[in-house]
Amino acid sequence: MVGKPVAHSLSPVLHGAAYEALGLTGWTYSRVEASESELAALVASLDESWVGLSVTMPGKRAALELASSATERATAVGAANTLVRQASGWTADCTDVDGVVGALRAAGFTSGSHGLVLGAGGTACAALAGLAELGLTSATVVVRDPARAADATRCGTAVGLTVSVTSWASASFAALASAADVLVNTTPPAAVSAEVPFLARAGCVLDVIYHPWPTPLAEAVTAAGGRLATGLDMLLHQAFGQVEQFTGRPAPQEVMRSALREATGGILPLPLVPHG
Repeated sequence: MVGKPVAHSLSPVLHGAAYEALGLTGWTYSRVEASESELAALVASLDESWVGLSVTMPGKRAALELASSATERATAVGAANTLVRQASGWTADCTDVDGVVGALRAAGFTSGSHGLVLGAGGTACAALAGLAELGLTSATVVVRDPARAADATRCGTAVGLTVSVTSWASASFAALASAADVLVNTTPPAAVSAEVPFLARAGCVLDVIYHPWPTPLAEAVTAAGGRLATGLDMLLHQAFGQVEQFTGRPAPQEVMRSALREATGGILPLPLVPHG
């Protein structure tokens, strides 16, 4: 796990549990502190014992740029949280998209056409790609400064979504949430506190914040009997794809889920997507 800071990362819990369950006793997964500007030199220094890297902020854009090849979704998102060693160099992917898709499916989302995304940063771009994979065809992005939504608009277009941008000041959150099959909030709890009663009306809600828990939005959705997914669910589901790309084996999902629940004191149920 590469980023700055990374001391708080729960990814070693997930990967460590996976490698143990898979019998990969010689494998290790550790935290490496490196800024965006330091990432290229770090990757160049790694010997062939390194099969892959998980990349967190602020290095996700740099990870995409230094890779020899990239998946379509990483290119669309404009960032990579996964680097996998290949014979020809490093391949970049964005399993954050899997995190969004898996979290929402595990929360019970099955189908819909329109999404609402609050915020327009890197997580919002991954959310838009995830919504497209779930079959949605359009999304509204609400941001304080519409001029800063260019990346989100580009990403949405790249994955086949019709994207409209609304300024926070002029947004009718009640109408927007009521019209949304899925709401993804990528902004801090304080930013949406005044709008929580309206946002809870969305068909299914993914609140990417999970610490401190519960957020006011999560409480409102739960009280309304709505479907709720969280950033911790995202973390779990994005890790499955990383483990599979690193090891070439199916991820031991239940083992990884149990390890994350234990490490976080069981604050969330962390449902898995049903099979079959």
